[in-house]
Amino acid sequence: MEEKRKSRRMVLNAHLVMKKVGESDGMRLPVDIIDISKEGLGFSCEAALSMNSIYEMDLTLWTKDVIHTFVNVTRYDSNRNMYGAIFTGMNENDSSKIRIYEMFDRAQKEL
Repeated sequence: MEEKRKSRRMVLNAHLVMKKVGESDGMRLPVDIIDISKEGLGFSCEAALSMNSIYEMDLTLWTKDVIHTFVNVTRYDSNRNMYGAIFTGMNENDSSKIRIYEMFDRAQKEL
């Protein structure tokens, strides 16, 4: 994929659960996060997701905090079975939690 990121990406060992907005059933899909930044995330998922669709997401961070937000699936790499999505409407408090993780991640790599 061509690099189009505005923010530095980091690897986060966590899982999230998503459901497509508008589904009355609220089917939840487990996915594995590959990388994350304050702008969006890359993840793999066994289910086929719709491109340019908004999904509701509960993201569990390393601190066990849960961020409830929405993502717009914008990319799919079939070779790696990887999706790319941007956060939609994430509040500043939750975005700050990801930036703090970024600072710790950067400091750890410099040691």
